[in-house]
Amino acid sequence: MAATHDDDPPRMSSSSEQAAQFLENELLTTIPLTRAMQLRVTAYDGDSVELQAPLAPNVNDKGCAFGGSMASLMTLASWGLARLALRAHGLAPDIYVQDSKIEYLAPVWGDLKVHASAAEGHSMADFVAMFRERGKARVTLCASIAGDDQPAARLTARFVAKQRKETN
Repeated sequence: MAATHDDDPPRMSSSSEQAAQFLENELLTTIPLTRAMQLRVTAYDGDSVELQAPLAPNVNDKGCAFGGSMASLMTLASWGLARLALRAHGLAPDIYVQDSKIEYLAPVWGDLKVHASAAEGHSMADFVAMFRERGKARVTLCASIAGDDQPAARLTARFVAKQRKETN
């Protein structure tokens, strides 16, 4: 067994690594914007997702992170969490953002680091159970972009999962 140090980053389990890789591949292959943003899925633990993107392709005219990139990354992290929670149970419905609220709290002068998880009073397990029972479900998720001492931006969004309609 390898020795670990307090400053070593936590390691994902192989199933978590596989899920994170799946999500990254899906985002990069189905949403062209993610390639331009140079998005990376850096962590997934069943209850949260973390994404990163370098500042350079996401910069605004002032040299800090572009608000549109921040909004996109927080939405994608939240959507990705919903996607992976359902996928872990063999489910692949369509997932939509129903509504969202974003607060921009401080400029970001470095690489973007996003963390998404269920909002207080919500859980990914309840979201999956509701989908299994009804064929549709809603969950409120929160995402934030790391700032120096506190979040630089926050998103609260409601996502809806619906059974995929077959087309002929």
